[in-house]
Amino acid sequence: MTETVRITDVAPRDGLQAETTPVPVRRKADLVRAIQRTGVAEVEVSSFVSPKWIPQLGDAPELFADLATDKPEGILYSALVPNERGFDSALTANRQARDARGVERLIDKVSVFTAASETFAQKNTNATIADTIERFRPIVPRAHEQGMRVRAYISCVVACPYEGDIPPTAVAAVAARLLELGVDEIDLGDTIGAGTPETIGAVVMEVIDALGGRSTNQFGEPTLTLHLHDTFGHAPECVRAAAEIGVRSFDASSGGLGGCPYASKPGERAPGNIAMSTLVRTLESMDLSTGIDHAMQAEADRIASELIL
Repeated sequence: MTETVRITDVAPRDGLQAETTPVPVRRKADLVRAIQRTGVAEVEVSSFVSPKWIPQLGDAPELFADLATDKPEGILYSALVPNERGFDSALTANRQARDARGVERLIDKVSVFTAASETFAQKNTNATIADTIERFRPIVPRAHEQGMRVRAYISCVVACPYEGDIPPTAVAAVAARLLELGVDEIDLGDTIGAGTPETIGAVVMEVIDALGGRSTNQFGEPTLTLHLHDTFGHAPECVRAAAEIGVRSFDASSGGLGGCPYASKPGERAPGNIAMSTLVRTLESMDLSTGIDHAMQAEADRIASELIL
């Protein structure tokens, strides 16, 4: 039997967050709707973060309100929340969708984020790794009370733009602390695209050990996800290496949109996430099922590319 890989499209959030030209809510909603027609399991829609820090995502409440009109069954919406205030905003969006549209749960998952690099954590969150994890402590049980999943991103799992190479053991240590909080999913982010099959394989093996056999969570979904940036063109090889080890959950971005603003250099933005079409092609070449409709993906790619013209 062909194994199925779970895929999240992060284009609406991670793909657009670094864009300086505002994208109207209507066009973001068009992108989300195009993506959900491709067959992905999840769409990372936006982030409830201060517009001061990420202006492009300051319209998250309006975007979710638009999507509440016709959210299809079988698709998960997720949102990044930096702290309890962001989580409260996600709950408000869910309550408003329920009251106005009868949607049982608009946002199914919230994502929190930390790093394996202390310097990156300070520059990205203005806090130490330990402090960021403490911020998540009250979020996890509250989310579970609402039937919501919790994803925890770990940035810079291979290398940091400030500290250089990051030991796989350091990544596993952060993952273990997050698992102790009760998060449902660890998402390993190769933030600057420094990964090679060897380095990605090493960090994945260390984190699998930290999982202690918990390959799936209470929702029956993979506990480990890989989030790659294709900076040097190595992402397909990294996908292959991770899949051979047993990773069955990946992030990608329609149109290859993205690039972390905190990993960019003056006048040079960090390259984007691995393109969805590249991820799908790589996995299917390994006889793994993605569930992605290629024609619908081409349409989502077209819409994504038009947003940044």
